[in-house]
Amino acid sequence: MSKLTKNRKLALSKIEPGKVYKLSEAAQILKEVSFTKFDASVDIDVRLGVDPRKANQMVRGVVTLPHGTGKQTRVLVLCTPDKEQEATEAGADYVGLDEYIDKIKGGWTDVDVIITMPSVMAKVGALGRILGPRGLMPNPKTGTVTMEVGKAVKEVKSGKIDFKVDKFGIVHTSVGKLSFEPNMLSDNAHEFLNTVIKLKPSAAKGTYIKSIYLSSTMSPGLQIDPRSINE
Repeated sequence: MSKLTKNRKLALSKIEPGKVYKLSEAAQILKEVSFTKFDASVDIDVRLGVDPRKANQMVRGVVTLPHGTGKQTRVLVLCTPDKEQEATEAGADYVGLDEYIDKIKGGWTDVDVIITMPSVMAKVGALGRILGPRGLMPNPKTGTVTMEVGKAVKEVKSGKIDFKVDKFGIVHTSVGKLSFEPNMLSDNAHEFLNTVIKLKPSAAKGTYIKSIYLSSTMSPGLQIDPRSINE
């Protein structure tokens, strides 16, 4: 068993064993029990009462966090020449088509989000084996296949994220950085959790939100009381 560090002991001393926290309370405590020298991400993990193996219990959606993620999101827009200026002015980091398709075929995937147009999806679809496993494949359901590429870029840059339940029934995402004020973290988490609740599949039976944990990079996880979501 690894030895507890001084900071780890201090962090654990501020957490009551077995306590389930209110979301606003956890956001405050998290800042007190994190000792990284960098601006750590704050993550939320929600275990759902669904069976992801069944198509009618899949939970997937998009949400725009009111205070953004705190991360620099690198956006690639694969579009026709007539849309390049719109994408560039909206803040896209990379804009083009064939040259970037060739780069991706060569192994380049140094972006966080790819946005494209319906008319070029045939070309982009050929990259499925590369983009799919990395979660980069554009999808109309998440707004990343659209004619309004400029609008899509602005939304992503301002904090729009997409999420999907994993094979263990867990939805995971980042809701900000430790440098955020506690109320900002709480607002972002509220928005994410309320979106997940609205997406409850009609086929899901029993308890939908089984557990919620808030944590930062290398910090202990704090269990959240689902009843405090909207407090």
